[in-house]
Amino acid sequence: MLSPSFPLPATARITTSVRLFQTVITGPSSKLYHFSLPFLSRSHLFCSPTSNHQQIDGHSYYDHYVEIQKENKCRFIPIKTVFLCTAIDLKELQEKNLKNVIPPNSRAKNYVVLSFPYLTDEFVDLETGFSKESHCSYIMVFQYGSVVFFNITDNKIDDYLNLIKVHASGILHEIRKDDYVVVEKPSLETWMQGGLDYIMLKTLSIDGIRTIGSVLGQSIALDRYIRQVDGMVAEFTDINRDMEKTGTFTMTRKKLFQLVGKANSNLADVILKLGLLERSDTAWKNANYAQIWEYLRDEYELTPRFGSLDFKLKFVEHNIRFLQEILENRKSDFLEWVVIILIGVEILLSIYSIVITGHLQ
Repeated sequence: MLSPSFPLPATARITTSVRLFQTVITGPSSKLYHFSLPFLSRSHLFCSPTSNHQQIDGHSYYDHYVEIQKENKCRFIPIKTVFLCTAIDLKELQEKNLKNVIPPNSRAKNYVVLSFPYLTDEFVDLETGFSKESHCSYIMVFQYGSVVFFNITDNKIDDYLNLIKVHASGILHEIRKDDYVVVEKPSLETWMQGGLDYIMLKTLSIDGIRTIGSVLGQSIALDRYIRQVDGMVAEFTDINRDMEKTGTFTMTRKKLFQLVGKANSNLADVILKLGLLERSDTAWKNANYAQIWEYLRDEYELTPRFGSLDFKLKFVEHNIRFLQEILENRKSDFLEWVVIILIGVEILLSIYSIVITGHLQ
């Protein structure tokens, strides 16, 4: 999960998640999770791994993973969120993948949901009671560049990304990724229960996928805008320090206007493209999904992070106004000197004309 604070090391996050799953799913006395995972990625724990060679007491991690799901009657649905680019042509993407498009349940036009069969030999066949959605793979693609993968193994994600890149523009050199997990447990007494980097649901539906994906997509996109604004803040900080030492600055008017445009576009993108201040359509219609939406927004600290972004943009705006005033004063001073010089030239010409006229007489 992305957040303004420093993330925990991968091993610590996995260990903590394992302990929380132990408490929530199996109870503190269970022996299922009493093993160490110092060299495993999350995909080994939550996804169907591509290799079963690693062993626990003579059994593979995958066998242990299957055992956990069967004994506790739950299913792990891994989620990976990727911020791929600055824009995706959703209309063109839908036209090329019509058979996989899930019809929208609202007028929202900034995303599309694609459904694919869960193609793997390692599919876990559990008892009935689970939603059909947890037996498929889904991709939620947002117009502003975020892509959320549900129930897709890491080794297949790159293939799907290549499919989406054809319709993308402004592909980033550094592609950000984030992991999350949905645990579907039909025997859960409440509708949902949260934890560290996972959410446990009684059942997972398409509306649940839309709700979860909308928050995760916004979070990873917001992180990019925050980093951009952090870069602008650092640039103005350096300018202020130089001004403190030298009493002047060397930024050109063109560079300043570029920063103005960048600051304004960042704020507009966050509000308009991400729809960060808008409530999910699904959350408006159903109280259960509203609970999920509110929990995830709180978990990912979207409101505080937007507040921090807005505060930094105001700092940038204040500095831009200050520097604009200096540049305007410089321009005024220059024009004043031009006027003075012209007046001086005119006086000299007048004196010269008088002298010449006197000599001629």
